[in-house]
Amino acid sequence: MTRRGKRRLQALTLGMLGLGVATALALTAFRDNIVFFYSPSDVIADHINPGRSIRLGGMVEKDSVKRQGDVTEFRVTDTSRTIGVTYRGQLPDLFREGQGVVTEGTLSPDGNFIAREVLAKHDEKYMPPEVASALKRAGEQTHATSTLVEKP
Repeated sequence: MTRRGKRRLQALTLGMLGLGVATALALTAFRDNIVFFYSPSDVIADHINPGRSIRLGGMVEKDSVKRQGDVTEFRVTDTSRTIGVTYRGQLPDLFREGQGVVTEGTLSPDGNFIAREVLAKHDEKYMPPEVASALKRAGEQTHATSTLVEKP
């Protein structure tokens, strides 16, 4: 191999190595900021570790909402499993029992979900796609699931 060929090979090798390191660093940074969606059944089946930031979605169980000052406790269900949620703060105006909800927060060691944020559906026919698919997997058929456009 000529001297010029060796230099090109070295430059190409260094470039590929640099690209690999940059990709690894970017993926590591993204992994810390990505928040995955889970239904109550997924949380139980996947044995999610306490303290890990996730999104929990499903339906607000009827007769489960209890308010004490600015703390609200309720249960989120996918009709198969149910998880208790505690939220401190003001809930969205559209938050109601029997409606779809997505909460973001962490699991406590006792299995209760501590929510940092609560998102409610925005009209009577919309349900977040993750919630609709989780309910569909659990066997619940609602009128809202048929009005969704699924992600490709």
